[in-house]
Amino acid sequence: MGASEATLLNMLNISPFSYGLAVQMVYDSGTVFEPKVLDIKPEGLRERFMEGVRCLASVCLVIGYPTVASAPHSLVNGFKNLLAIAAVTEVTFKEAETVKEFIKDPSKFAAVIAAPAAAVPAAAAAKVEEKKKEESEDESDDDMGLGLFD
Repeated sequence: MGASEATLLNMLNISPFSYGLAVQMVYDSGTVFEPKVLDIKPEGLRERFMEGVRCLASVCLVIGYPTVASAPHSLVNGFKNLLAIAAVTEVTFKEAETVKEFIKDPSKFAAVIAAPAAAVPAAAAAKVEEKKKEESEDESDDDMGLGLFD
């Protein structure tokens, strides 16, 4: 609004106001939702997307179907297999030497093993414990309150 309109409203003792709508329900394609579905944050979308990627990678790893999501895990699992083979045979390569040294004398690596545990902040450790607790609760909910012979 311009200056002349504001002056006219002041002469008439009319104060500016705001007008709006309060969303009570959201209708989409025959389905009615609560308005909280509109409060989607980018972090929430990213988190849900990554959850889907993790599920996709898990399924692809189980069925042996390579995808972009499962390829890094397949490579790491293959490398672990190579390290296991190198540990019990005479085959050697750079990374296998470290594993073989650890198997021969684990006490050499005592400082390396203890250091990461001490470096983890308490908050991160609490998150890990919370996640383990959630996983154990999820596992206990799998039977939906029904026993095998109920």
